[in-house]
Amino acid sequence: MRDVPNLSERVALLVVDMQNAFFEDPALAAHRGPLLRHCNVLMALARSRGMPILNIRTEHKRDKSTWTLSMLDDDQGFLFEGSEQARNLAELDVSGAVEVVKRRDSAFWDTGLVGLLADLGVEEVVLAGVATHTCIASTAADAYAADLRAWLVSDAIASADPDFASATLGLLQSEYRQKVVTTRALASGDPAQPPVEEPAPSGGGKAGEHIH
Repeated sequence: MRDVPNLSERVALLVVDMQNAFFEDPALAAHRGPLLRHCNVLMALARSRGMPILNIRTEHKRDKSTWTLSMLDDDQGFLFEGSEQARNLAELDVSGAVEVVKRRDSAFWDTGLVGLLADLGVEEVVLAGVATHTCIASTAADAYAADLRAWLVSDAIASADPDFASATLGLLQSEYRQKVVTTRALASGDPAQPPVEEPAPSGGGKAGEHIH
């Protein structure tokens, strides 16, 4: 497997759960600024290369019909449809992205994402967002199951638990042969490039399409 993907229309960018609710956690809130910068850099890069962009968001219904087992056990729901919690971070520029709404950790679970990517001719995915050891990991594992090569952008993903995150990235690399790359490496095509530091333009663009 190459160390850096050849960015083109056959490679899709998946930006996962960059929503207000997840950054209520102080540990993730500390990563908010860098994550926003790097996700916006990646989306600008994807737009310039003609890559599909998928804005993945989690939403639940208030009637409990979509709740997870842990939500049901605790009788506590969140990320309700139409709520401020469920909205993307205001500074995230998702202009031109297709929005995919999910109910579980994986962006592939009951969302039609496999068929959508197949229709777009996508063979590889680049993953950004939160959280490394939950939704990013589940999405990466299901990408492998769908025969899609996955790339994890180290400076565009984060977790509230660095130990879990480190172990998860190790597992994805060793068991699924997925590569960890930096934003700068993707932009330059050079795997030796360090993480990008400069801020990217931000905005409140809306997704071009929406699927459940």
